[in-house]
Amino acid sequence: MRQANHQLSTSTSGKGLYNITLEVKLWVAQQKISTGLLTVFVPHTSASLTIQENADSDVLHDLTMFFQQLVPEDGPNYLHCSEGPDDMPAHIRSALTQTQISIPVNSGNPSLGTWQDIYLFEHRSQPHTRKIHLHLIGE
Repeated sequence: MRQANHQLSTSTSGKGLYNITLEVKLWVAQQKISTGLLTVFVPHTSASLTIQENADSDVLHDLTMFFQQLVPEDGPNYLHCSEGPDDMPAHIRSALTQTQISIPVNSGNPSLGTWQDIYLFEHRSQPHTRKIHLHLIGE
């Protein structure tokens, strides 16, 4: 059994979904692990990860709009506001989504569906550089 670790950095320009699939697939292919399990983890409390449709950009737009409506920035009961009006809503959005995903690896590739890609979901309004940790175990 072999293991490999890597860290990606992704720059965001504000709220939205950022496709990281190509970078992840390239790294997995370089590891020469045919069968295994890939863990993708984002160590941030105001960003998350999701596997989502890659064919129609309206899906990504609608998801972004849904989360903005579900967790508005003008919530009257937020105590945490020292980092700006988007910070507490970003923490809530992150809590409602995932900071880690696991993907089977078969034939040296992440086993994503035809219409699936991996996205970093930025919940803050300002640009950030987000770290994404990859861990692959297999043979």
